[in-house]
Amino acid sequence: MNRCYLALGSNQKNPERQLRLAIKAIDNFPNTSIKNVSSLLWTKAWGIHTQQDFCNAVVEIVTQLNPALLLSWCRETENNQGRVRKKTWGPRTLDIDILLYAKRTINSKGLTIPHPHMLEREFVMQPFLEINPTRELL
Repeated sequence: MNRCYLALGSNQKNPERQLRLAIKAIDNFPNTSIKNVSSLLWTKAWGIHTQQDFCNAVVEIVTQLNPALLLSWCRETENNQGRVRKKTWGPRTLDIDILLYAKRTINSKGLTIPHPHMLEREFVMQPFLEINPTRELL
């Protein structure tokens, strides 16, 4: 099993509900179980500041899915919850980012692990450190 961390964010269509639905969906990914979930954190939008505030969380999972399959399940969950990709850093019903996948480093066209901006984003690091105060895997 591989320990992974996922960042969740939403600022559309009842963001807290979107995150709770996503957490339930993640718990149903094949060969995957949730180990820990951070508190929900409300923050100002990052990137495009003239949009609604975001609700964010970080989820710790263990999974047998390889990184590409995990990404596929994350994208399917986003799509099932009405995610439309119109604008980078724009409003969204759900965003799921793979922050860390075990101790792996991946740099492919569609996937970069560790997430390239996680250390710069308080809305990621605060919930991450809440459930992983020892910074294990960093």
